[in-house]
Amino acid sequence: MTRLLAALACSLLVPVVGCADEPKPSQAEPITVAPTDWAWWRGPDRTGIAPKQNPPLKWSATENVLWKTPVPGRGHGSPTVVGDRVFLATADHDNETQSVLCFDRKTGKRLWETMLHKGGFVKGNAKSSLASCTTACDGKRVFVNFLNAGAVTTTALDLDGKKLWETKVSDYVLHQGFGSSPALHSSLVIVSADNKGGGLIAALDRASGKVVWTHERPKFPNYASPIILKAAGRDQLFLSGCDLVTSLDPLTGKKLWETKGSTTECVTSAVTDGKVVFTSGGYPKNHVAAVAVDGSGKVVWENKSRVYVPSMVVRDDHLYAVLDEGVATCWRCDTGKEMWKERLDGTFSASPVVVGDTVFATNEAGKTFVFTATPEAFTLISVNKLGDDAFATPTICGDRIYMRAASQVNGKRQEMLYCIGKKE
Repeated sequence: MTRLLAALACSLLVPVVGCADEPKPSQAEPITVAPTDWAWWRGPDRTGIAPKQNPPLKWSATENVLWKTPVPGRGHGSPTVVGDRVFLATADHDNETQSVLCFDRKTGKRLWETMLHKGGFVKGNAKSSLASCTTACDGKRVFVNFLNAGAVTTTALDLDGKKLWETKVSDYVLHQGFGSSPALHSSLVIVSADNKGGGLIAALDRASGKVVWTHERPKFPNYASPIILKAAGRDQLFLSGCDLVTSLDPLTGKKLWETKGSTTECVTSAVTDGKVVFTSGGYPKNHVAAVAVDGSGKVVWENKSRVYVPSMVVRDDHLYAVLDEGVATCWRCDTGKEMWKERLDGTFSASPVVVGDTVFATNEAGKTFVFTATPEAFTLISVNKLGDDAFATPTICGDRIYMRAASQVNGKRQEMLYCIGKKE
């Protein structure tokens, strides 16, 4: 990075610890999370696939709920679970505060709440929230993105809730909302802030918050999170939307390839089978596309399915999705051939999570459909309801399901965090 570019980066992104002329990443600390943890958006491999385990397949408000605890405010971010703690972002509209909460993993007791922003609330789409980010944890720090007062900010906390650093990522012109979650890689935390004013992707040093690299983006609204996946034999940082499918080197920010294989507004995080990357979007066109990851820019196949909000899952050379309007679908990865399609119920914003060949998919009314998905057949196992509305993707780790849902209590919406597990 030249001194001119470094100075520009400092003017755009200002960590509370200061910005060096030519920031460099610190020596990569190990990311110390366990196989039974769920430390960031989309799980250990960032694929929506949970490690092999045995969570309950049936539950209700009175069955297999190990604990539940009230969550102040509102948010669509998923719980992250590391060690003996559960972390959650929330926004309290009554008090106009944005905070990170920490709960005891075994009991649900709230251990701490750290308020990061007061005031500065903006109004977006009625379905959006001001805490749609899923936090990320490296075993020592918790990272969160918030949109506040016309800017996107990334903050790092220690495991006891003390603020370590805070970095302004970008000014943000609101269109519908903001929901991008941070991605951890080596010594970096990588964040994105696509918006109509012209956003960027930025890599910050995990230890200090200093800017390591930035990549400018077009002036379009978009909501996808950066996702790091292994494809074509190397780590690639994928971001879809702004009419592009973009691949960057996550360590340097260097563009590996970019092609017009996407629509303008996307919410889903990309997935891959190692040969193609699958993206989907919902405005101005509905589409699911398979784009070659070798840099050729070739769109291998495409269809017009509306998979706008729930991210997809790749398993055993097949692509599984739940369409926004509540249809579960399976396609072949190589050709896009539809293997089956089944109607569920309701509208979906949460992404499906897969354990083995079992899929857990939660709709906006709080119903979770558990079904077996193979290329040959769809088999419904159970339908389980908690609360009246649910937008956050459930977290499944250590044989337990952590779910964020809300109910009406005395005429007022009350959000809850549930831990679902088999009672001993």
